Amino acid sequence: MKANPGLANTDLRFWYLIHRTRDAFRICEDQIFSKHGLSTEQYAVLATMKYLGNPTRPTAIARWLERSTNSMSLMIERMVRAGLIKRVRDKSDRRVVQLTITSKGESALRPATLAGLEFIQKVLSPLSYEDRHTLVALLDTLKYEASKYMNPGETTQEMMGSRAPRQADLMKRLVQYTSSSASEAKR
Repeated sequence: MKANPGLANTDLRFWYLIHRTRDAFRICEDQIFSKHGLSTEQYAVLATMKYLGNPTRPTAIARWLERSTNSMSLMIERMVRAGLIKRVRDKSDRRVVQLTITSKGESALRPATLAGLEFIQKVLSPLSYEDRHTLVALLDTLKYEASKYMNPGETTQEMMGSRAPRQADLMKRLVQYTSSSASEAKR
């Protein structure tokens, strides 16, 4: 079977654009969050902790962000030193470590979340409502295909069933969080 050169070129162009778009988003996020004293990774950890609740176990954060616990350990250590989060030992089992957001972390998270949501709205503004939904559906499909590649035993329905509602709930909570932040700032 001969490969279609037009299709191959489109596939490669897609692959190139998806990576460059993600890189551009990351650079923008780094600029936005740095104005609030955070890196993009630190913001992701704080937003995840806000969603999961205080206190939060490091393994839960790693699972939510789809990172290894080893990679999270170094990030957590830097965030503890920066005063953004603190470690708390479980009273019933001293081996268990929980993390809580400090007032410094909370003070950085609120305006960074608002700025991040404003960025998302600005970047998506050229797309119609329907185009946004189509793009989300297409990207969800690709993400689940990649997840199936990494986790061959898990079905798309299982992945969608467990992750999609949490993602939608996270977005809803972030919007509520920024709304309460804006209301408090006006007082």
